[in-house]
Amino acid sequence: MEQREYVEAGRITNTHGVNGEVKIEVWLDSPAFLKKFNRVFLEGRELKIASARVHKGFLITKFEGLEDVNAAMTLKGKTVHILRADARLPKGAYFLQDIIGARVQDEQGREIGTLAEVLERPASNIYVVQGAEEHLIPAVPEFIMSTDPEAGVITVRLIEGM
Repeated sequence: MEQREYVEAGRITNTHGVNGEVKIEVWLDSPAFLKKFNRVFLEGRELKIASARVHKGFLITKFEGLEDVNAAMTLKGKTVHILRADARLPKGAYFLQDIIGARVQDEQGREIGTLAEVLERPASNIYVVQGAEEHLIPAVPEFIMSTDPEAGVITVRLIEGM
């Protein structure tokens, strides 16, 4: 599957304080992961991060050049992107958006459908697979046998009722 150059990382939900900080709802593994970046992109525009800290599950960020609440308010609701080349993922890790649309097959290679959505739940993610039937598959090792984002193939083990 083709990987996009930019990865959606979150959304600016609001301002924070009066000094130009913004509150980012992070869509990646954690706010701490996004905190490691020196820059992000909003609508193709690069913004350098002057400071960032995790607060109550959000990333509070100050961008260079945004000095007050009025400037920060113009960013509210915008999607934050990171450059894929800036991300350092552990071996075997991938971004969820890289597997959306992947072909899902069972252990015998029979086509089940396409990964349409990933529901993020506290216990584990759940893969929503659309095919002849809809399947909800917990994203745990007992059911997800292998994931190959580059080939766009996920191999699963189904049980009755899944």
